[in-house]
Amino acid sequence: MKKNFKLVLIILLFALALYPGTCFSEGLSSSELIKNAKLYDGKLVVYSGEVIGDVMLRGQFVWVNINDGENAIGVWMASTLAEEIEFSGSYKSIGDNIEITGIFHRACPQHGGDLDIHAQALRKKEKGRAVEQRLDIDKKNSSLILLGILFLIWILTLFKRK
Repeated sequence: MKKNFKLVLIILLFALALYPGTCFSEGLSSSELIKNAKLYDGKLVVYSGEVIGDVMLRGQFVWVNINDGENAIGVWMASTLAEEIEFSGSYKSIGDNIEITGIFHRACPQHGGDLDIHAQALRKKEKGRAVEQRLDIDKKNSSLILLGILFLIWILTLFKRK
């Protein structure tokens, strides 16, 4: 009897933990979070995308912008969580693709009413990488030709004035 009661209690606790009214465990898009901000406000959400811009250190916390391809959302997290981030998206690199789990705020009282997520967990889905910028030879040659034409026009206008 005690074993059955414990089993039922464990199943009940597990079911309550998965109750969709308190936790949205499937990944949400930024558009869905923004469109339904009232619904998700104060709820535990899962959001993933590419880390972009700078990882901005603020004491023992950091601000990170995560772009899912539609929009970017600011994420506030402990600096210890952010230690996993190696690459941040820019012209020189593709940022790490991460999944964060945290509390969504449509108007965060701690951060001046901004929409943000306070991360509680971070999982790196894909490591970013540096992007090698190669010089486009055709663009270089076109630029030199245009520079030569501009120089020639400048010289001709000098002769025309005299």
